[in-house]
Amino acid sequence: MTQDLAILGYLGRALSFELSAVQQYLSLAKLLDLRGMPQAGEKFRHEAQEEMQHAERIIGRMLALNAAPNASSIRPVRLNGSLPELMKHAAELEAEIVTFYDQAVRYCSRTQDHENRIFFETLLREEQQHAAEIEVWRQQIETGHTTESN
Repeated sequence: MTQDLAILGYLGRALSFELSAVQQYLSLAKLLDLRGMPQAGEKFRHEAQEEMQHAERIIGRMLALNAAPNASSIRPVRLNGSLPELMKHAAELEAEIVTFYDQAVRYCSRTQDHENRIFFETLLREEQQHAAEIEVWRQQIETGHTTESN
């Protein structure tokens, strides 16, 4: 398989997004534990684990393409605000990741790269699910339908 530099770029940026999400969610988990909201912290730990699985798959894909894994840019963690504000930050990050994977899928479709299209489509579906779950949780917090809404 010939290396498409754009695909390697998408994979590198995907790794950056996923590792940024891991860092964000683990930091939120610890912060919420410190604020006395262990259930919310545990939810973010679970999200971090799912994002780490994505990072592992991306690293595997890069290695299979004979490319060294390289996360070029890890975003700073956003820890300011109340739980609803923290949820808003998480929702924004997930929305950005979904948009990015959609772009990767469209690129692969245009270049008729079936194998990478399937890889990115799988990540896109999983991130869409994460985004939906975070949105539901965010709405529950904002309406007070959760035990940790402070």
